[in-house]
Amino acid sequence: MEPWFLQREHQLSSTHFYKGDGVPSRDDFDWLVVMGGPMGVHDDLEYPWLREEKSLIRESIDGGKIVLGICLGAQLIAHVMGAKVTKNEHREIGWFPIDRKTDDSESPLADAFPEKLDVFHWHGDTFEIPQGARLLATSEACSNQGFLYDNQVVALQFHLETTPESAAALVQNCSGELDGSKYVQSGTEMLSDASRFDRINRVMAALLEKLEKVS
Repeated sequence: MEPWFLQREHQLSSTHFYKGDGVPSRDDFDWLVVMGGPMGVHDDLEYPWLREEKSLIRESIDGGKIVLGICLGAQLIAHVMGAKVTKNEHREIGWFPIDRKTDDSESPLADAFPEKLDVFHWHGDTFEIPQGARLLATSEACSNQGFLYDNQVVALQFHLETTPESAAALVQNCSGELDGSKYVQSGTEMLSDASRFDRINRVMAALLEKLEKVS
């Protein structure tokens, strides 16, 4: 996503809670993008900084900021909005199709997504849809793949931002999760076609453009 923001001359900052970074001032940003990680939303005892991150997300939503969450980020959004986050029946890792569940008449953001799209997944948890939010997409392995709330909050269980390089890093560093189960592909299969990353990156850019217009 960074190239898209920089091309439009937006200023970027990052907060690495796991490195001890402090909480940013709510007056210093307009958008909050919450990314993924290997921990879960309930792992506060092991990762105490999750409490600060959750508070930041909740306050950003309440403050009317654009909030985009991906994978763990989406689960954290669902959690602070009062929805349950639990283990999914299946681990879902690799390229699997999602089906869009909202149409362009329901939200100015929804038509950023094709009706059906092969996307990159790497998750074992899932979330319920928070009250007042609309289901965005579903897959065979995971019924809740994303939601929209008030055209301000977007939560995506799947990854549109992944590049061949970041996927290769996941395969290298998280290979223990590649257990060969029904919805888990091999590293070779995931990295075999670079054009798939180009396609999802274009959809990511389309979504960001839509968000920019409503912000």
